Amino acid sequence: MTENPSDPHGVQLKSKISVFDGYLRVDRYRVTHQLYGGGWSQVLEREVMSRGAVTGVLLFDPTRQEVVLVEQFRAGAWAADWPDPWLLECVAGIVEPGEKPEEVAIREAVEEAGCTITRLESITRYLTTPGSSTEQVDLFCGQINAAGVGGHHGLTDEGEDIRASVWPLDEALGLLSGQRICNAMTLIALQWLSLHHGALTIQWSSAAANSR
Repeated sequence: MTENPSDPHGVQLKSKISVFDGYLRVDRYRVTHQLYGGGWSQVLEREVMSRGAVTGVLLFDPTRQEVVLVEQFRAGAWAADWPDPWLLECVAGIVEPGEKPEEVAIREAVEEAGCTITRLESITRYLTTPGSSTEQVDLFCGQINAAGVGGHHGLTDEGEDIRASVWPLDEALGLLSGQRICNAMTLIALQWLSLHHGALTIQWSSAAANSR
């Protein structure tokens, strides 16, 4: 595909101020940007939530053909009057300064589900709400042994109360046809696994055999 020479790329920052800095930070920007038809836009004023980088990982046992998901209360879902604010999700966590996304996946799998990841496969990287947030997600699928997994997890000093559960692969993928999964990260991860679980099982099983 040939790039259109009129495709806009330029953005000019007029001003930036912090309007809130608590659990989340919100900045107010005044910007102009290039237009498809040429020239520049009017000055736009936008509040943007500074969220930073997040890592998510779908835990998959290729031998047992099982998926591990976690469930916890989500304040945003509750504030949105969602019917059930205890959401079924992938393991996920914020990338701290100096951490790599892969390191976060391994750490959070232990903290939230009591699982040890032995291999990671990258799924994708995306922006969650690009119209109003800087949050970007690195999403992985992680190989685990799901035997004996379950129960309650999370860091009490961070107010976490997380329940881990093991799902047969067909039941986990069946969640895509209902409304039980209502967050983008887990929908994307399960859709990816529905397409790739066969090849991934062969790949990981072969890698495990070669490492013996």
